[in-house]
Amino acid sequence: MAVEAPALWVFGYGSLIWNPGFPFIERLPARVFGYHRTLCVYSHVHRGTRDAPGLVLGLDRGGSCKGVAFQVEARHREETLNYLRARELVTNVYHEAHLEVRFDSGRRTHAVTYVVDKLHAQYAGRLSLPRQLELIRQGRGQSGLNRDYVLATADHLRDLKIKDHGLEWLAQELQNTTAA
Repeated sequence: MAVEAPALWVFGYGSLIWNPGFPFIERLPARVFGYHRTLCVYSHVHRGTRDAPGLVLGLDRGGSCKGVAFQVEARHREETLNYLRARELVTNVYHEAHLEVRFDSGRRTHAVTYVVDKLHAQYAGRLSLPRQLELIRQGRGQSGLNRDYVLATADHLRDLKIKDHGLEWLAQELQNTTAA
């Protein structure tokens, strides 16, 4: 008798929150410790190009990050992992990791997520907010405008009552530019 693989949990901290792209049976607020959400990856594919990079989120060492954990049925485990790897590992700026996530209830589990590789050429490190804004304004890639990515992420974090002051400032600046 074949043993079925266990269900899969996926932790989203950026665009996976609002655009997971895979079927799931449960979506819960969750937190990982030891990493924080930050715009620290030059995007050469999805939200920019090599000549005009955008800037996307990564999980970088230190602190904690509140996001969303998705539970995927065991029967969708492999197709979900294949999808995530094709989406997140395009240029290998991320490493796949299995981190402990904690739910508001106190329950814990492990989830697959993608953490930034600080040694990769696309790792931007810590940039000033004005420099981030400059990159975001210029970014346009296969998945669209970088500004749309930042605005959607900020909106969904706000809906989840997750405070990210840097993203909020950027979203406000981007909206002011559009309104002008």
